[in-house]
Amino acid sequence: MFENELQTRCAICGTGILLGLIFVLAHLPLILLMFPVTVLFLGIVADPDETHAVWYGMLNTLGIFDVSTLSDAENANYAEKKHYFWFGEVMMASNLAGSIAVPAGIWFAGQTEISLACIGAAVLFLPLFVFMPKLIQCAMKADTDAVIDAFGKNEQVKKVFWTLFVAMAGLVLARVVDPVTAQHVVGIITGMGI
Repeated sequence: MFENELQTRCAICGTGILLGLIFVLAHLPLILLMFPVTVLFLGIVADPDETHAVWYGMLNTLGIFDVSTLSDAENANYAEKKHYFWFGEVMMASNLAGSIAVPAGIWFAGQTEISLACIGAAVLFLPLFVFMPKLIQCAMKADTDAVIDAFGKNEQVKKVFWTLFVAMAGLVLARVVDPVTAQHVVGIITGMGI
């Protein structure tokens, strides 16, 4: 966690600027720029203790934060900032649910009319929003330190990460390059082509 206030503010502001650039370069609707502007504003205005409380809420949603690791002074400090902790939890739960519901809604839109696709995505989003963090927290009941220590060293995690990375890169490649070239590149990557 950032203990230096300037580093914390720079990291948050940098994240807002990076998100803004991604949204502009991806030619997304300008209304979506409210998210990076909000992040940038929070980086300028928010107190680092509030930022830490949001971060702890996000980690708690993922099941990798233990309140018992905080000192008594930190507990007293964060007791006054519960709403920031809850904001972090809600934000992370929304991201988790949205990462499944939004692609499903896009797929639904290709299968049926847009209103039914939005309803289907919303119906999928709500139970995911409620139950997905609970499932993750139950699954993470293992020793948190051991999980964090092993995360970067676990070969299975690396294999899954690189498989997903290559798959996503292939999808992007297929959208940017003509299909024949994309198929040739995928064949080279998978070892089925020359």
